[in-house]
Amino acid sequence: MKIIRYSDSAGAIHLAREVSGSYERLDGRLFGELTPTGEAADVAKLLAPLVPVAILCIGLNYRRHAEETKAKLPEFPILFIKTPNTLQNPGDPILLPTALASHQVDYECELAVVIGKTCKNVKREHALDYVFGYTAANDVSARDWQKNWGGGQWCRGKSFDTFAPLGPVLVTSDEIPNPNSLGIKTIVNGETLQDWNTGDMIFDVPALIEFLSGSTTLYPGTVILTGTPHGVGMARTPPRWLQPGDEVTVELEKIGRLTNPVVSE
Repeated sequence: MKIIRYSDSAGAIHLAREVSGSYERLDGRLFGELTPTGEAADVAKLLAPLVPVAILCIGLNYRRHAEETKAKLPEFPILFIKTPNTLQNPGDPILLPTALASHQVDYECELAVVIGKTCKNVKREHALDYVFGYTAANDVSARDWQKNWGGGQWCRGKSFDTFAPLGPVLVTSDEIPNPNSLGIKTIVNGETLQDWNTGDMIFDVPALIEFLSGSTTLYPGTVILTGTPHGVGMARTPPRWLQPGDEVTVELEKIGRLTNPVVSE
């Protein structure tokens, strides 16, 4: 099932499912029982498909991306966290920071995993049983704050407002039995800058869930960003930073296209 979250013409927020190119409103809630209503969804505005309880992010998780950044392959997944203010809807703008200014804002297409059941100390062979579904994400990154001014921590450069667009749909796990076989792209102003496959992950989705749930409870609504492939702006010659007026699309096979314009704060 492909699920959207939206606001209607009266401003109320609902869930709906995609049916033959249109949307049918659902009763219920994510991670609970969802019941089709038979009613056409009054989609006035498309929203991010969920409001995460946590956004856990994995850095340096594609082999070719490690090569382009001349980084050693990690022994364990590299974890950082994005804060709730980073969430952005499909179609709404990515804001380039100006008050705490960055001039090196980068795109990163990523597969996002949505946990659907409380779990802890999960073994990899059972890990996908706890996945509700998948969506597309853009791990927007201010590289100057990430690399130079963050004191060795990545969270400052990764946690400005709007730096975690999600969407456009949340695809339930039954439609994606193998999350590590999906095409993934970033397209900026019509130019494809990243074009690879989730099969290149150093730590696949089951391995990430096993690691992140180790001695740690993951709650329904936890979103895991699984890393980005090669082709990021900072690795290009010259670097390709996002500019006001750009339009960024993250495209994921079986999920769709997440598009956001870019503006100054």
